[in-house]
Amino acid sequence: MANFKKIESKWQKAWRKKGIYKAEDEVRGKKNFYHLVMFPYPSGNLHIGHWYNFAPADIFARLKRMQGANVMSPIGFDAFGLPAENAALKQGIHPEKWTLANIKAMAKQLESMGNSYDWSRLIITCLPEYYKWNQWIFVQLMKKGLAYRKKAPANWCPSCKTVLANEQVVEGRCERCSTQIERRTIDQWLFKITHYAEELLRGLEHLDWPERTKLMQKNWIGKSEGALLKFRITELDLPIEVFTTRPDTLFGATYLVLAPEHELIHKLKPRIKNWVAVEEYIRKTSHLTEEDRLKDAAKKTGMELKGVTVKNPANGEILPVWISDYVLASYGTGAIMAVPAHDERDFAFATEFKLPIRQVIVSSQADGLSEELTEAYSGDGYLVNSGKMNGLYTEEAKRVVTEAVGGKLKTQYRLRDWLISRQRYWGTPIPVIYCKECGALPVPENDLPIKLPPLKDFKPSDDGRSPLARNEKFLKTKCPKCGKPAERETDTMDTFVDSSWYFLRYADPNNSEAIFEKEKVKKWLP
Repeated sequence: MANFKKIESKWQKAWRKKGIYKAEDEVRGKKNFYHLVMFPYPSGNLHIGHWYNFAPADIFARLKRMQGANVMSPIGFDAFGLPAENAALKQGIHPEKWTLANIKAMAKQLESMGNSYDWSRLIITCLPEYYKWNQWIFVQLMKKGLAYRKKAPANWCPSCKTVLANEQVVEGRCERCSTQIERRTIDQWLFKITHYAEELLRGLEHLDWPERTKLMQKNWIGKSEGALLKFRITELDLPIEVFTTRPDTLFGATYLVLAPEHELIHKLKPRIKNWVAVEEYIRKTSHLTEEDRLKDAAKKTGMELKGVTVKNPANGEILPVWISDYVLASYGTGAIMAVPAHDERDFAFATEFKLPIRQVIVSSQADGLSEELTEAYSGDGYLVNSGKMNGLYTEEAKRVVTEAVGGKLKTQYRLRDWLISRQRYWGTPIPVIYCKECGALPVPENDLPIKLPPLKDFKPSDDGRSPLARNEKFLKTKCPKCGKPAERETDTMDTFVDSSWYFLRYADPNNSEAIFEKEKVKKWLP
């Protein structure tokens, strides 16, 4: 009986020695074909899921070679981030030692599978020669105003002591440790991807993708045409700005709703008569993800801010103010005017709390007002119960009502800016220096990479800061502008930054002078 292990090992060594899978940038008479698979996390050994992913994909790479293509099939390791760090903590080993040992083992396992990878293009994201270019990208974005810092609501895991991406939260719990997450507002670095919302939408028109997939992308970007309108807090004559896609229904607003994390709530604390109950509601909603809060099936919850009212700019009517988890601080202004007669979520909320429902749109002028609405009417129509605006049709009414109350027409997107700060050790250091005189400055490009120091104590901090803040040698530096004492940013980058551009680096993986050579990228990528 044949010894398959011996035979496989013999020929794999021969293939490796001859370099039969090494891809040249150009081969006369052959068309380049770039065969890409998602690179694995080295947080443990290979498992059946890796085989399921890599083996069938390799069959396709081999098919393209048999069809005469010059195939590049590279491989690498997505080596930074929470999975690898938590695994290292569990094993009591430094993340670098744990990760590199896993990479060595996984590379051997991948080779034993017989996959036809070009190992000369190997990428390991936790090495400075790769993450230097994460930092370089950050510096370019910061110079253009596309990387910025602000207080932002985020998913916080009290156990892992870091911010989590939405994808790392499952049913309100951390996917790694199952701890219930909290919504916290903290200083974060963000990439301004909202700047490209319209361009992303236009780009979908030219993609040869299934319509279902393109629709999902459109919904994710979530373009909404609407208006910014100002209500005023009656007791303080303080404005609250709301974004609405239906300014034509302004006369039908019967209450206002703020997101539980709206910054105005704490300013109103002295006037809120039921503050203890309000504070408890805010605490409870902090454990919910945005996805949980937006589920239509969820029972509507909320709390009135007793002692606080606003004036409707259209008719001067005094309206109560509520907070509810179905309003998000990260969308629009974090405040909505509630028109239950013409919005399904507002209707459900008003029904739950027995709030007024006032119809101001009818489908045709021949139709009268409904005696009692059994559901919200969210379609277009003609204005009623709207004073001088009665009879106007929806589209015209949106403009007329907005202008009449001094509002502003605006396009809004559901897409959010990308929050990249992580308060953990095992990641790319964010290349920013804070100076009391000069403010936040990007690290000069000549000083890149800012290397991750080999900390002995890399456990997450109870104070919410990265472990890097405990390393004085790393923390203390000089301002690149004025030369005075300064401090480094101690947050590290979301591991998704590593995997957002790696496919470009494969085309020129050993370039130490530039992120990649454009001509090489053009030869392989669209």
